Formats: sequence, structure tokens, C-alpha cells
Amino acid sequence: MFSLGWGEIVVIGIVALIAIGPKELPTVLRTLGQWMGKVRRMANEFQGQFQEALREAEFADLKKHADDISSSVAEFSNIDPLADAQKDMERAFEETPAVAADAPAAPLADAASTTPAVPSEPELPLALPAIEVPLPEEPAALTSADFAPPAPAEPPPAKKAGSGA
Repeated sequence: MFSLGWGEIVVIGIVALIAIGPKELPTVLRTLGQWMGKVRRMANEFQGQFQEALREAEFADLKKHADDISSSVAEFSNIDPLADAQKDMERAFEETPAVAADAPAAPLADAASTTPAVPSEPELPLALPAIEVPLPEEPAALTSADFAPPAPAEPPPAKKAGSGA
């Protein structure tokens, strides 16, 4: 607020000593200190009330945000995946009529006239064909000869010194 250096404070002190006098200077300084204390307390109280108002405003914003989130999530709280799956399965079984294995298939013209054209899933065979895959032969059993050290190699035949070939 005010920027007073040491030199300025000394000048103010000397002027106060001359203007007020040495007898009343301690009383004036005590009164000045009390007034400064009151001003500081009022400033701190104002600052505290201001901080409290800011906290309440932030709290109100947080509460509003939390209410918005909880209202948007409320629709998901009634989800029961097992019940939904069960309903889907029941609907699927009700919609697909059981077809007897002996019954002839309905002609395409009749099916097109009675129901709308809906792509159907390809029919899967009831039993899979057997697939024969030859397995590789098992390796021979290990013996102690497999772990024996290799035999030393024979030295190459020596050349004869006298032959001129």
C-alpha cells in the first residue's frame, strides 16, 4: 500500500518528536498502534468474509454440477442386464417358429407375399463332417548311446615323401 523506507520513517519520527513533544509521544504512538490494530482486524475480518463467500459460491457450483451428473446417470441406474437378456431370448424364441424336420420348405413366392423380405441367417449343418488329419510319427525313444561323446575322427593319411605325383 504505502512504501516507506527507513529514511522516510526516521524523518517522520523526527517531525513527530518536534511537533508532539517527547512527553506525549509514547501516548500518541500507543493510540496509533491501537488504531492500526483495529484497521488490521477489520481488514482480516473483511478478507475472511470474502473468502467464505467464495467458498460458498464454489460449493454451490459443485453441488449444481453433482446434481447434473446424478440426473444424467439416473437413467442408467435401472439397468438390469440379466433381465434384458432374458427378454431378448424370450422374444427370439417367440418370433422363430419351430420347423419340423419332415415338413417341406415353403415356396419362395409364398414367403415373399406373406412376410417382408428380411435377410435370413444361413442355415448351419446340424453335424460337422469328420476331418481326418494324419499325425506325425513319434520319435524313437532315447538311449544311452544318444548321450555318449562322439568318436574321435581318424587322422588323414600321410603323403609319402618320395613319390613325385
